[in-house]
Amino acid sequence: MKIARLLNGNNETYGIVKGDKVATKDEITYETGVPIPQSIKDFLFDGWFEEVKDQLDKLPYAENISKFKILNPIPNPNKIICLAFNYTDHAEEQGLTAPEDPAIVIKPRTALNSTDSEIICPDFVTQLDYEVELAMIIGKNCKNVSEEQAKEMIFGYMVFNDVSARDIQSKDKQFTRGKSFDTFAPCGPWITTADEINDPQNLKLTTKINGETRQNSSTSKMFIKIPEIVSKISKVMTLEKGDIISTGTPAGVMLNKPNAVFLKDGDKVEMEIENVGILRNTIKIVKSN
Repeated sequence: MKIARLLNGNNETYGIVKGDKVATKDEITYETGVPIPQSIKDFLFDGWFEEVKDQLDKLPYAENISKFKILNPIPNPNKIICLAFNYTDHAEEQGLTAPEDPAIVIKPRTALNSTDSEIICPDFVTQLDYEVELAMIIGKNCKNVSEEQAKEMIFGYMVFNDVSARDIQSKDKQFTRGKSFDTFAPCGPWITTADEINDPQNLKLTTKINGETRQNSSTSKMFIKIPEIVSKISKVMTLEKGDIISTGTPAGVMLNKPNAVFLKDGDKVEMEIENVGILRNTIKIVKSN
């Protein structure tokens, strides 16, 4: 199933998406008789989704999704964890070897952004770059889990753009500041539940800038695979319900390219991951104070 967080005017809600239709929280409650909670995190992770999911296919799906603005699916995750150089083709284009253990960066939740929204970049950033990534949503609190157990910890997947200011990264000699600007974590457009993805290690993923394909790869090129990512990170930190883990980007970014064409004001960024969704954003460069 595909679960979206939605805005209708000033009213936030959520719903189950089927094609161009959506069954909202109110429709789910009315049709099932189950008083599901207002919070999407409570609905997803505190048993309510499991209680109603067998009835969701029978709903009328009365609303057109075009009526709503689609928000980033998880509003307040405790952690956003991003992996660096986890694709063999990306590591190779940087002249590196993919690391044996997850090389991670923590993004703040204030960087979260939604599809069909602007990525706001201050004009002192001169090298704005994109990174299409498959992100997973953790569905259970967990610590020290095995790779076998890890699969049970994943609630679903979404598209994630790990937007990066390469000039800031180069200056700082580390990644955090250059990846932490407000709006630098567009994601969504919804959560696709794990049971809908037969093989998350065999999904095509692409990035187009103004219609030009810049990234065209497959999640099969991940060096550390998804169960191992969850297991290894859980041995460092407790993973919590709603945490986002973004699994790295393939080749095709502008980092360290001799004739790099970085993002500029007005550029249209479209990222697609097979069976997961399409994420669309526009770049807006603003004057800094």
